[in-house]
This record gives sequence, structure tokens and C-alpha cells, in this order.
Amino acid sequence: MTAPSLHQRATGAIMGALIGDALALGPHWYYDLEALRRDYGDWIDNYTTPKPDRYHGGLQAGQLSQAGYILVMLLQSLSDQHGYDENDFCRRLDEQLFPLLDGTPMQGPGGYTSQSIREAWHKRTRLGLPWQQTGGHADTTEAIERTLALAVRYARQPEKLAATVSSNTTLTQIDETIVSQTVAFAAVLAQLVQGHSLDAELSGKLMQLVKSGALPFHAVTSGNLQPPRAGDLDPPCAGRFASPDALLTPSYIAMAANDPDIRIEPAWKVSIVYGMPCAIYHQLPAAYYLAARFHDNFEAAVLHAVNGGGQNQARAILTGALVGAQVGITGIPRKFLDGLENTLELQALAASVAEQI
Repeated sequence: MTAPSLHQRATGAIMGALIGDALALGPHWYYDLEALRRDYGDWIDNYTTPKPDRYHGGLQAGQLSQAGYILVMLLQSLSDQHGYDENDFCRRLDEQLFPLLDGTPMQGPGGYTSQSIREAWHKRTRLGLPWQQTGGHADTTEAIERTLALAVRYARQPEKLAATVSSNTTLTQIDETIVSQTVAFAAVLAQLVQGHSLDAELSGKLMQLVKSGALPFHAVTSGNLQPPRAGDLDPPCAGRFASPDALLTPSYIAMAANDPDIRIEPAWKVSIVYGMPCAIYHQLPAAYYLAARFHDNFEAAVLHAVNGGGQNQARAILTGALVGAQVGITGIPRKFLDGLENTLELQALAASVAEQI
């Protein structure tokens, strides 16, 4: 099989995230797995329509949630501006999203509005605060779900990636640990878009970017996480984030996924091992595990993400992006592309951003 091109990997990452979002629309946020199976059967294998009394009631199979809606807004901004223009993106939020919200959870495009977006809406529209003061303290992957577009766009420019992802994240999430985890995910995704593998070697490659000053993480170890030598000073650019540990996690998870003595069977139970809730520290290990284990099987990866219940939408978005970057757009099953609403427009948009790399 011919390896996918850079353009195919970039397009695959974006479309993989959108597909993951739409696949989880119906079965989103079932913490009772028996109820999930009762409503959707033993195995969800395609797009489904949300039940009327659930989070996205009223939407149809193949449509996007609000997370997907916002990701598309950022992609449109990147495409139109030929790069990241924060003023343009914020204007779109002010004009295209916030007028459709009322500050309550069960309302707005996609049928549900996250805590982060509700807080930003309140600070922006009710308090009249500037965008530099709209961030909140939610510990979710909300910002990752849109900044993955920046990871793709700046896949070959790690310093630009870190700066734009950090800046965009703080529009809605300002906890430094969450920002660092978000930047780390973007750095991982960028490596996959470039053609690197999600394996035991990946974190070492990321640490080289830290040592060179390209990624703003603090590190005092020498070589392969060895103790600093006597007389060593901190690196010239100590970095914004206190620790590079978020860059080390992916390789440890990949090692576990490929260790024959460590098995999670069936793989959807990764949600139980790492946790079903929304917090970023539950979501990232599960997504890294599925993306490493099913690195060449997009369908298996995203469906195990969806069938695990809980915050399966975020899990599927992140997993879809990571595996989409590895298999490329040509490795995504046609049924998932064809079943996605506005698929041709979304594929063209993804391709437009991919062409800018």
C-alpha cells in the first residue's frame, strides 16, 4: 500500500475529526452502558439519529454537533485568511455563533453548548469583556476540538503551532495545565501529519523540539530523559509550560497499546480504563491508545471510541483526527465520508487548509 501524501494525511486528520464528531452525535454522553446498548444496539457502526430527549435531540444522523460547527468556523477562517487571523475568527464567533446562543446548555447549533462556550458567551455578550478576558477554567478538551485545525495548518512550523494554539485556546480555557495539554496534542497531531508514527519514538522527537526551543515546554533532563549534568543551566528558553510530561504521554500509551502483555479487550473498554468523563486527563490517554492500537484502521479506532460511552464525542473527535492523519483521507471508509452532511463542502474546506501547509 502506498503511504499517504502530506496533503492526504492533513485532509484525513480534519475529516477524521469531523466524522468522529458526527458518529457520536446520537449516542453522546451515555454513562449507563446498558441504556446505550438498549437505545443503539450492541455495536454502533455508523451515523445515528439522537433520541428526542438526549443532548442533540432534533438533529439527524450525519450532522455535526456544536464542536464540529466551531471547528468548521475555524477552518473557514483559515481558508479565507490563508492562515490564522484571531480577529477574524473572533468576529465569526461574535457574528455567527453567539447570536444563536442564550447562555443555557441545551440550546444553540448542534443542540448543546459546552461550559467553555457558555462562559465565553456570557463574558462577551453580557459583560462586554474583550476576547482576551473571556477564558474559563473548564478542564475539558473543548479547545482541542477546534485547535486541531491549527495543528494541521502549522504542522511544519512548531513555533507557530504552539503560539497559535495557545492563543486560540485561551479564548475559552485559561488553566495553564489545560493549555499545555492542548498544545501537546497539537504537536502530536502535527507529527502524524508529517508522516511520523504514533510509537515509542514519537515523544523523543517532540523532546528534540523542546530542546531546540521550538516547543515552549520546560525541561532540565539531558539526552533521553537522563539526569542533568553537573553545572548544566536551564535551557535558554525555559518555556511557558512547567513540564514536558504532556509530550511524553503519547509514547508511553503507544507502548502499552503494542505490548502483548497489556490488553484492553474489547478495545472500547478503554473508556472504563481511563475514565468516561469529559476531563482532558480522561480523554487524551484513551484517544492516544486507540490511535496507536488501530493506527491503520480508521473504522475500528473511531467505532471503539464511540461505543465506549461517556464523553465519546470528544474521544471520537480526537481519535478520528489522530488516525485520519495516519491513514490519510484515502484510508477513511467511503461510508463515513458519504454519510456526513455537506461532505463535499467539508472535504473541499479540509483540502483548502491542507494545501496551505
